[in-house]
Amino acid sequence: MKFVDEVSIRVKAGDGGNGAMSFRREKFIENGGPNGGDGGDGGSIYMMADENLNTLVDYRYTRHFDAERGSNGGSTDCTGKKGEDLILRVPVGTTVIDSATQEVIGDLTKAGQKLMVVQGGWHGLGNTRFKSSTNRAPRQTTPGKPGEQRDLKLEMKVLADVGLLGLPNAGKSTFIRSVSAAKPKVADYPFTTLVPNLGVVSVDRWKSFVVADIPGLIEGASDGAGLGIRFLKHLARTRLLLHLVDMAPLDDASAPDAAEVIVNELIKFSPSLAERDRWLVLNKCDQILDEEHDARVKEIVDRLEWTGPVYVISAISKLGTERLCHDIMRYMEDRADRLANDPAYKEELADLDQRIEDEARAQLQALDDKRALRRSGVKSVHDIGDDDWDEEDVDDEDGPEIIYVRD
Repeated sequence: MKFVDEVSIRVKAGDGGNGAMSFRREKFIENGGPNGGDGGDGGSIYMMADENLNTLVDYRYTRHFDAERGSNGGSTDCTGKKGEDLILRVPVGTTVIDSATQEVIGDLTKAGQKLMVVQGGWHGLGNTRFKSSTNRAPRQTTPGKPGEQRDLKLEMKVLADVGLLGLPNAGKSTFIRSVSAAKPKVADYPFTTLVPNLGVVSVDRWKSFVVADIPGLIEGASDGAGLGIRFLKHLARTRLLLHLVDMAPLDDASAPDAAEVIVNELIKFSPSLAERDRWLVLNKCDQILDEEHDARVKEIVDRLEWTGPVYVISAISKLGTERLCHDIMRYMEDRADRLANDPAYKEELADLDQRIEDEARAQLQALDDKRALRRSGVKSVHDIGDDDWDEEDVDDEDGPEIIYVRD
């Protein structure tokens, strides 16, 4: 199934039914009076988190959703039927955003959680509502109110405890294959992983955590190189980041340089995400000589000025992975205990999470705006250098330059 983590849709709640104008007409009963009923309320539209879904592909091609209109009122004081509510199922971890105002309407982070996104219109009133001692035969009714309409943007972020960072071919997919039952594609060329993959790591019998593997980053990813930085948003809700570094790159690249590239791109995407707890994991230790291990580790640590935990592993042979997984599980348990007993720490993490969400959303919105400019054939001012500017372009009879972008 195709992985889709962002879609735009339009939702329209049902209009309220109109009130009825009717009078009682029975044999031997003169001037029976009004008996027009009210209309029914329009149906509302809800979003509901479904744990069985992992993509928004269902909304890629069907983008307009209308709830049922309320029925009109009837005679003999019959109230119209309420319009049926429409429930749209989305993956857990979906954020619902108003496209017009960029307001976050809600965040569906738990299975079964429901969120009303548009409310159905109020019912119209029948003429029975307007009878009085001075107006015994009212001919007044009200129409139903129109239902709300919104353009929404749905953003899905995978929910995982641990996120993997690294260059292409750093061994992220191999690592997740070695410690979990997940089987992402593994090959000897870059960008084997094109979409995020999740794996559940079992530690002991009743303990486990979830690892997210995202496509690799390269230098310049923040400017759109490679697969860009769009997939970094999936790390926004992780509790711990593992920075995987290839100790023996095949292309004669420098391992310290490769490690530094990831840190720089992470900071460009979200400085707050770079503040998240992060461990350095040096992979493919079995591909260098034993006497070179310590020197290579020291070289990378010194370049990054690293002071956090460092692990040396070989994902393909599972060397060092068991100890790493046990330490991650212990970290998760200690973190949960501290959250339960330390209000200041809980508040600090909540503030960090909010800053990460805000920065990630701002970056993604900037990417969307830039893509919209390119599609409309208008170059961003920041993309035009002083040497490229031509005063004659203003009077260019050939029209604007159209730039076609392949998605």
